[in-house]
Amino acid sequence: MRGRARARFLWLIGRTLNRVTIPLARAGRGPWALVRHKGRRTGRTYETPLLAAPVQDGFVVELTYGPDVDWYRNITAAGGCVLVHRGVAHSVDRIDPCPTEAGLAAFGGARATVLRLLRRREFRFLHAV
Repeated sequence: MRGRARARFLWLIGRTLNRVTIPLARAGRGPWALVRHKGRRTGRTYETPLLAAPVQDGFVVELTYGPDVDWYRNITAAGGCVLVHRGVAHSVDRIDPCPTEAGLAAFGGARATVLRLLRRREFRFLHAV
């Protein structure tokens, strides 16, 4: 997916799926976590739902739409964010690449199987303070 079609798709996801998953993530239900981040240009605070697996010293997240999405660009520009997992806010002070196999292993079991079937290969380690 390129350019304008990708932008439209991400807009649609933001207006539909995110409206369901954000309340679930806030409530600590399901596989969802929330990343709270500041806009690079606006300075406005945003919340974006994503899949996160707790690991030692932080979380592994899967970049469903790749590294060019706004939330990821915002947290890398800022050098951190707040990740809300199971209703608990965790300060993130570092974002590191995570090898595909390590990312899949962090999710484990059925989630890793689904991620493999969907050919997901982009993972990041979010170091929690």
